[in-house]
Order: sequence, then structure tokens, then C-alpha cells
Amino acid sequence: MKTNSKKIYLSIISLLIVIITGGIYKFIIQGDTSKSSDGRELIHLSAGEKDFVLTEMRLFLNSVQQITQGIAENDMEIVIAQAKASGAAMQREVPEKLAQKLPLQFKKLGFDTHAKFEQLALDTEDLGDREHTLSQLSVLLQNCTSCHEIYRF
Repeated sequence: MKTNSKKIYLSIISLLIVIITGGIYKFIIQGDTSKSSDGRELIHLSAGEKDFVLTEMRLFLNSVQQITQGIAENDMEIVIAQAKASGAAMQREVPEKLAQKLPLQFKKLGFDTHAKFEQLALDTEDLGDREHTLSQLSVLLQNCTSCHEIYRF
């Protein structure tokens, strides 16, 4: 009788491990995605979730434009302010339902982009070197182009 109980418990534990592993893969790693007609990964979002993500992307683009203008005009205060605006301060509480739909690599790119803006602001404050700032901006933009090459909504 005890052997049967052990087998049942092991079966239940095994089943739970499979369910948890599947959930982790689906909700943390893969997200809610499929292949799109253009070969990119299509992230399935509701209209409100899509608006949330696209608003953040437009804010990134606005910061990049203002940073570029600040570099061109040698106004490093504009650069610092705009980089901070898209840095750690911009990170909002992403709704849990939205976070579950986003693939892990997309989330990593997003967090890394915020970190790169933050580092650009800090280095510009410390160094004030236009060429260094421009180089950092170029590296940061690689995140943007990578994301747009890989994903669509």
C-alpha cells in the first residue's frame, strides 16, 4: 500500500513539475507570439497593451532625436535630461498580463535600452564628451534596430 502511495505522490509531483516548467516557458520565455508574414516574431497584444508598448517606443525615439540635437548643438544639458527621461525613471510598472505576453528577449532588450539611456546620462554628466556620447547613442540604437528587426505587433 505504501508503494502505491509513493507512486501516486511521485506522479503528482512529476505532473506539477511539467506544468510549472511549461508555464515558465510560456509566460516568461516565449510569451504570446507566432511567426508573422514578414518573418518577424509577432507579439499578440490587446489594443491597450500595444498602445502601452508603442508609447514607450515613441518616447525612446523622441529622446534619441533630442539627444542628437543636443550633441549637434553641444548642449550636454539637453542630452543629460533626455537620456534620464528614457532611463531608469521611465521604467514603469508593466501590467502583469502584458509582461506575460512579451518574450524574454524582448523584455531583456527593453530593460537594457533603459539601462543604456541611464548610462549615457551618467557618462555625459561625468565626461561631457560629445564623441563618447555619440558612440554610446550608436550602441543604444542597435537595441532599437534589433528589436524592430525581430518583433512586430
